[in-house]
Amino acid sequence: MTDVARLAGVSHQTVSRVLNDHPNVREQTRLRVRAAITELGYRPNQAARALATGRSRLLGVVTQNSTLYGPASLLTAFGQAATDAGFAVSVGSVRTLDRRSIAEAVERHLDQRVAGIVVIAPVVSAGEALEHLRTDVPLVTIDGDPARRGALVTVDQQEGAAIATRHLLDAGHATVWHVSGPAEWVDSAGRIEGWQRALREAGAEIPPLVPGDWTAAAGCRTGQMLARMPEVTAIFAANDHLALGILHAMHQRGRRVPQDVSVVGFDDVPEAAFLIPPLTTVRPDFAAVARRSLDVLLDEIESGRPSTERHTIAPTLIERKSVGPPRG
Repeated sequence: MTDVARLAGVSHQTVSRVLNDHPNVREQTRLRVRAAITELGYRPNQAARALATGRSRLLGVVTQNSTLYGPASLLTAFGQAATDAGFAVSVGSVRTLDRRSIAEAVERHLDQRVAGIVVIAPVVSAGEALEHLRTDVPLVTIDGDPARRGALVTVDQQEGAAIATRHLLDAGHATVWHVSGPAEWVDSAGRIEGWQRALREAGAEIPPLVPGDWTAAAGCRTGQMLARMPEVTAIFAANDHLALGILHAMHQRGRRVPQDVSVVGFDDVPEAAFLIPPLTTVRPDFAAVARRSLDVLLDEIESGRPSTERHTIAPTLIERKSVGPPRG
């Protein structure tokens, strides 16, 4: 910075103001400093700036090492939102979201002097671990347990499931069967509650829950069972991969979609529009979740106070060709 100041003929403080986009710098001076920065190939030392100012432009993310569409999409969306806001992101991936793993990942982020941390916490164990976590760095939970204290931003899982269920009921089906995600996932529990709520509000019978996981294999396995039940005419699958397996099982058993059975998924994976038939599904707004969580985190950083804000971002129904009226 001293070299830049000497070449531009300004003070060290003026260079600092230009680097921090301070408004009280004349445009001619700003251009001269920028030209000196380019000529010298100067790059700010972020670690030194953090030590000098007590603040950094680095944010930490704790997430499970997973290729599942939801968590991966949230991580990508948050990274993009942070980049757009001028922050770098350090990702701490852990095998399991338990108390020890989360605490160790947070400690590694603190060693990097991050300005704040987000934890993508879609499983029950993560919420329990965060209850015992103590840190003076701002922290926001994404996709976590709504019952947990602290700042939280998440997709409205219940409403998404209710939208899917109501769509099938509105098509004329007497009731809707549900193939759920894993029991330990907060998303799965929210979708079960939304499905049951929509059926109760419609005065429809609530069929037995069909437990599954997030895989197409589980969808095919449960779909084989449901295909043998003539009373099953509408299925809400907890994610699109389950729905994919269900479509495959129905085809194997000679039950047509949507003529014999209607199917709705959740997530709107990129392949959903190219299935046979194209899948009606619920689309979470991962970008909106990421932007809102970043806003909450930056507010905590600016104010120096922990937040208890709760935000649920409503998903939308994407109608395609996998839903129709029941036969007869």
